[in-house]
Amino acid sequence: MPRARPPRGTHDLIGEELRRHRHVVETARTIAARFGYAEWATPIFEDTEVFARSLGETSDVVAKEMYTFTDRSGDSLTLRPEGTAGVCRALVSNGLTQALPQRVFYAGPMFRYERPQKGRFRQFHQIGIELLGPTHPLADAEAIACGALVLETLGLAGEVRLELNTLGDTESRTRYREALLAYLRRFAAELSEDSQRRLEKNPLRILDSKDPADRAIVAGAPLITDYLSAAAARHFEGVKRALTAAGVAFTENPRIVRGLDYYSHTAFEFVTDRLGAQGTVMAGGRYQGLIAEMGGPAGAGGVGWAAGVERLALLIAAPPAAPPAVTVIAPLGGEEGLAPAATPAVALLKALAGAGLSAELAYAPLKRALARAAEAGARAAVILGSPEAGPGEIVVRDLARRSQTAHAEPAAAVAAVLEIVRSAP
Repeated sequence: MPRARPPRGTHDLIGEELRRHRHVVETARTIAARFGYAEWATPIFEDTEVFARSLGETSDVVAKEMYTFTDRSGDSLTLRPEGTAGVCRALVSNGLTQALPQRVFYAGPMFRYERPQKGRFRQFHQIGIELLGPTHPLADAEAIACGALVLETLGLAGEVRLELNTLGDTESRTRYREALLAYLRRFAAELSEDSQRRLEKNPLRILDSKDPADRAIVAGAPLITDYLSAAAARHFEGVKRALTAAGVAFTENPRIVRGLDYYSHTAFEFVTDRLGAQGTVMAGGRYQGLIAEMGGPAGAGGVGWAAGVERLALLIAAPPAAPPAVTVIAPLGGEEGLAPAATPAVALLKALAGAGLSAELAYAPLKRALARAAEAGARAAVILGSPEAGPGEIVVRDLARRSQTAHAEPAAAVAAVLEIVRSAP
């Protein structure tokens, strides 16, 4: 017998929690569309190499968190831990590299094996955008401005702050890597096991360590902003000027590095103080080379962000529930079947839904069903087999005005319900 609870790190979305979740996704979808982003849907699993090569073998995601399995054909597949790599793969697979730029919005479940905590799950949901093609700093500012408006529209403008950094270009990171290595080697014995493993392979990854001892060491490390090439510095200044002109406030945080290898130049996070230590609710940046990694042109860049739906849903006010416009009341017969008068109930339900109304059958005694309909905010009730009506007649009751009419034909009953809804205060 299966256990009566979901697997660790997963959760059911029901009632108000699902309404919050849906409100976050629909708000992001609407705002992204206003910025010209079209929605794409990529597979929930991909060839493992799509993630292993692009995210970086020393990243926590690849080293510890991916759900990877071998299928019956012997192919290695991975449940997607993030959306960007799959979107870039889809760009190349569908022959769209000759039609750049492409603006992409996505939403859906992601999977990472990590310790569950507040707003963080092993199956979680993300919304995100990718602006594929342009390498101009205005593209970075555009993506950030879109994310800022999503958060503002969700009512979170006063709850989050934007932190901004640059990871520079290849020249910048080469110079910085040497300086960082020289610093970190002095503390090699004190670093965590993970950071010791990363020291020679990818020392920048240590800057993203969550280990308290590592973080204390990193606090004194040199800053990449002191090693920027002239081109990287101009790019970052361009991003900041564009954001300032757009009225998007930000704070520079030179410690932001992001957790995946494909990032370069701009990196940013929208953070809050309401979710404890894990306060990032939306994050992203620019990446160069990821599209080429998937087989696309070397010069194509990209910039985007992703946001955790569960975390945002914890922060927003509950969206109002849409009250049902009508409840169909259908007194049922005994165990042997329907009462003859209730037989048209499903036909009426379908007709009301087809007319654009929210309708449902009530499987309860008449008095209780009417009380529940009123509590739910229903405007009308359709009663079959009412003792107050003649044989075969359908009663339509206006629940607000406490008046009712009887109708011989289903079409007339539907018309009466529509009139009640239209004239409702």
